[in-house]
Amino acid sequence: MTLSFDDILAAQARLKGHIERTPMRHSRTLSQITGAEVWVKFENLQFTAAYKERGALNKLLQLSEADRKRGVIAASAGNHSQGLSYHAARLGIPVTIVMPKATPFVKVQQTRGHGAEVVIEGENYDEASHVARRLCDERDLTFVHPFNDPEVMAGQGTVALEMLEDQPDLEVLPVPIGGGGLIAGMATAAKHLNKGIQVIGLEPAQFPSFTARMHGEQEAKANGQASTIAEGIAVKAVGDASYAIARPLVDEVLLIDEPFFERGIALYCNVEKTVVEGAGAGSLAALLAFPEKFAGRKCGLVITGGNIDTRLLASVLTRELVREGRIVSLRIIGDDRPGLLATVSAVIGQMGANIIEVAHNRLALDVPAKGAEFDLLIETRDAQHTQEVMDALRERGYPPRVV
Repeated sequence: MTLSFDDILAAQARLKGHIERTPMRHSRTLSQITGAEVWVKFENLQFTAAYKERGALNKLLQLSEADRKRGVIAASAGNHSQGLSYHAARLGIPVTIVMPKATPFVKVQQTRGHGAEVVIEGENYDEASHVARRLCDERDLTFVHPFNDPEVMAGQGTVALEMLEDQPDLEVLPVPIGGGGLIAGMATAAKHLNKGIQVIGLEPAQFPSFTARMHGEQEAKANGQASTIAEGIAVKAVGDASYAIARPLVDEVLLIDEPFFERGIALYCNVEKTVVEGAGAGSLAALLAFPEKFAGRKCGLVITGGNIDTRLLASVLTRELVREGRIVSLRIIGDDRPGLLATVSAVIGQMGANIIEVAHNRLALDVPAKGAEFDLLIETRDAQHTQEVMDALRERGYPPRVV
């Protein structure tokens, strides 16, 4: 399989008017935080909230009339299923999606909502893919692979075309890697337009599939009970075709630890006021994890998707408050007498902090029999404010320690 710049130009012409030409904006605040000059491409503003629509639609638009009538099939638990289902429905093409048993109910419902027949089979993506291949043969359908297909890759490459149309002097593109379709398409387009541009891949440290292939291994070795918040790029084996196309064009691949994905999600929410999923925050996570590689350089970041469970988003944002020292649990040991909690609460209130939770423990064996232990979860402005509250409690005779 090959992929040319002309393939990507042709894809751009086909997609025009069918998808959003998403904006790319300069972020002054993210630039200040990371030390790079940050430009953000908002692919989470596509109708299905992810760039995956591009590749899926480019594939669909090139099907023959006979293939369209028979229909298409794919295996996916994420954004590919929704992008393919949505555009297949628009074009009147029957679509079947095989999803693993563990797929969140909301994603199943969203995919069905776009008109797809959803088959729940397999314990994971690999097993679901085997089922999809079998059904493809039995029903004489067209299989639409999420990444290992040159027509899909060409559609994904239009992301880089638009970015360099908007900002031709970008110096580096940090691109998330799952199966490799996005980076194959983007690198092909970017390197044709600007041979000096640097394309840096990034992967979750738990799922280094591209890195493993670079080291001669077919798939990433399992890391215990490996899991990542960036499940959209949690792929054990990169695609053969996508790897062959991308490898000569990728300058470097970085492995990103989990806290940086979480920080990226939180920063996009708090700074850019936009919702992103774990993989969607990958480009920003790379700048946070390896600031020295991007400092002072004009970086084009892609928000690849915004489909994140709301409970998970709430958890990530709360955890970020803990990292910043704005939510902290303090343990105070004192005499078990009336008014103690009121006194401690008054000190905290006078300092301008807010008490979120209180736990009162009289049975801990490391506390005197006539004493009591309090755990107070408080909210402050920042880490310095937290320290000021702790100092005030210490001065009043109630020295706290962080739990």
